[in-house]
Amino acid sequence: MTTYHEFSAQAVQQALDTARMHNDTVGLKAADGSPNIAGGGEFAVLAECVSVTVSGGRVCLNLPLGIGSVCIPIPISFPDGTVAQACLSICTTWGFPTGVKVTVSVAGQTIVEKSFGKC
Repeated sequence: MTTYHEFSAQAVQQALDTARMHNDTVGLKAADGSPNIAGGGEFAVLAECVSVTVSGGRVCLNLPLGIGSVCIPIPISFPDGTVAQACLSICTTWGFPTGVKVTVSVAGQTIVEKSFGKC
């Protein structure tokens, strides 16, 4: 049976709130009233990191924002049972969520990054 690790809804909401605050601070318009191009770029906010375990050569997660359940393949040099850390970042543009990025690390070293949506 596949185990799907989860990120807390509260952490996801805090990341979304932070992205909205950033957008409110930067604003849609520059001081002269023109569109604020500098404010419209991607803004990614770390939501949370959770402990996960490699199983079947992959790490499985439940992702927010309607993305759902996914499994990310892990290099074969990390056998089943390896404890890893999965970190979720929420990606936004103009304060609106556009996707998520998952980073999986073992012993502090990033081994896999995967984006879902636009990041």
